[in-house]
Amino acid sequence: MSASPESPAACSVDVEDYFQAEALRAFCPRDQWDRFEDRTEANTDRVLALLDRLGFRGTFFILGWTAARHPELVRRIAAAGHEVASHGFAHELITRQSPAVFREDVRRARALLQDLSGQEVAGYRAPSYTIVKRTLWALTILAEEGHRYDSSIFPIRRRRYGIPGAKRTPHRILGEAPGGLVEFPLPTVRIGPINLPATGGAYLRLLPIGFQVRALRRLLRDRVPVVLNVHPWELDPGQPRFPVGVRTRWTHYYGLDQTESRLESLLDLARFRPMGEVLGGLGLIPTGQST
Repeated sequence: MSASPESPAACSVDVEDYFQAEALRAFCPRDQWDRFEDRTEANTDRVLALLDRLGFRGTFFILGWTAARHPELVRRIAAAGHEVASHGFAHELITRQSPAVFREDVRRARALLQDLSGQEVAGYRAPSYTIVKRTLWALTILAEEGHRYDSSIFPIRRRRYGIPGAKRTPHRILGEAPGGLVEFPLPTVRIGPINLPATGGAYLRLLPIGFQVRALRRLLRDRVPVVLNVHPWELDPGQPRFPVGVRTRWTHYYGLDQTESRLESLLDLARFRPMGEVLGGLGLIPTGQST
């Protein structure tokens, strides 16, 4: 490994299936999810096997809908020493929810995940990173519902998500007391006046791997906490295909056969740990999240 074992590097996995991706919403409406081939466990097991082979633990942001249908998967993730966190329940963009609906969604997901995992669920990540300027009200609700940290803000400019001027490193975003909420933003590099994504999610597949390696090395060299992010379906080139347009064909299907090797290349740069552990080491949240 090229970085110190104490590098503030975290690994995260958003546990959802291909038919729950926002890009396929027109072909996979929520009320029909039960009729699509479910490949969640096999794909998540590939990620678990990779982390086990490397001796790393990570944070698994698990969708409540998925947890209700795969309770043993949640238990296996927790039993393997990984941190269980929340991806909400129904995978609805926060930009389409009212505060009351959002509160019920995160409350329902957190209760289920805590019951299945035996852990305190401290972390949350919004579907499609949709904590944006007009949904910052969601942070207060997350804190009120017991979450200690959020990882939904991407400090870039995108059509559906992103807050370009947001702070690029972990910080207390609500209150300075330990009971407040901490934000662990997705990783970016600063080039001139703009922030560019360093890696994570679709960017793991779409950006040149050389750029991603250099970006992460630069961040780690400067002791900037980073978090990798992947969806299990992104390791699955055999998933069902839909007649999508050119843009979605690129963003959703491009590079699926390379995701696992790319992820392993990035994981080789540091000793990656659960997000709660990294934030605890930074003194931003209390350590120890088990109930």
